[in-house]
Amino acid sequence: MPELPEVEVVKKSLDKKIKKLVINDVIVLNKKLRYKIETKKFLKLKKTKIISIKRRSKYLLINLSNKLTILVHLGMTGKFFIIDQNKKKYKTSFYYSLSENDDKHDHLALHFNKHIKLIYNDVRKFGFIKLLNSKELLNSSHLKYLGPEPLSNNFNLIYFKNYVKKLKTSIKDLLMNQKFVSGLGNIYCNEILFKSKINPRKTVNKLKRLDLINLIKNTKIILKNSISLGGSSIKDFSNADGRNGNFQQKFNVYGRENNNCLTKGCSGLIKKIYVSNRSTFFCSYCQK
Repeated sequence: MPELPEVEVVKKSLDKKIKKLVINDVIVLNKKLRYKIETKKFLKLKKTKIISIKRRSKYLLINLSNKLTILVHLGMTGKFFIIDQNKKKYKTSFYYSLSENDDKHDHLALHFNKHIKLIYNDVRKFGFIKLLNSKELLNSSHLKYLGPEPLSNNFNLIYFKNYVKKLKTSIKDLLMNQKFVSGLGNIYCNEILFKSKINPRKTVNKLKRLDLINLIKNTKIILKNSISLGGSSIKDFSNADGRNGNFQQKFNVYGRENNNCLTKGCSGLIKKIYVSNRSTFFCSYCQK
């Protein structure tokens, strides 16, 4: 599933391609997603303008001139195709590559001025697209209970210390908890814990002050680095300019089971275990 850096890359791609464009037509091709696309609502988007594209956690928010917002979650296989005036097709896909039959999984098409189209495609249909007014957005169960953005100043030592008081959950489970901090998923939690030299099974009440400082620092460093490299390309993720992400080349532990630890002087192997049924990679020598 796309995590914060990948969704941020998609956001930036869409911002470059469709911001300030006017929607001339809306075509609902297949309403069946995690939540059915409300056709009547979306047809009212004609002649509205894209004001901005924002990201909150793993969600995209496309803000419109009529004060409505298109809320998007990409699920496992959701992606946008952008077709420009030269009929060139760009993809923003985290997992799956284009194929000749890919258009059978198209769900929604927005036709803009300047002969540009935006198409939402989702093979497994775990993603969703909702159209919400400001009140609905404010009270949305998808956004209402999210924790702070990890790159924001609100994700800091005081917040961390207050949150973990008396908690006995594992640090891996805590980082995956979207109510604690929003946008992290399995890939980046593995990498953050390795960089911080913390065993993923360690309970948070046993973490020292320096551990918390390192976790916050390394979370911000790793996410910023991934965004700058275009995210992690698992199979065929790329942005709307057709450029692949490169952060997967920087993985220290994720997907590296039985490979040598990359820490200089360490003779350990990367192990794979399961924490709350999620695959977890770590070095038992480096991560105590």
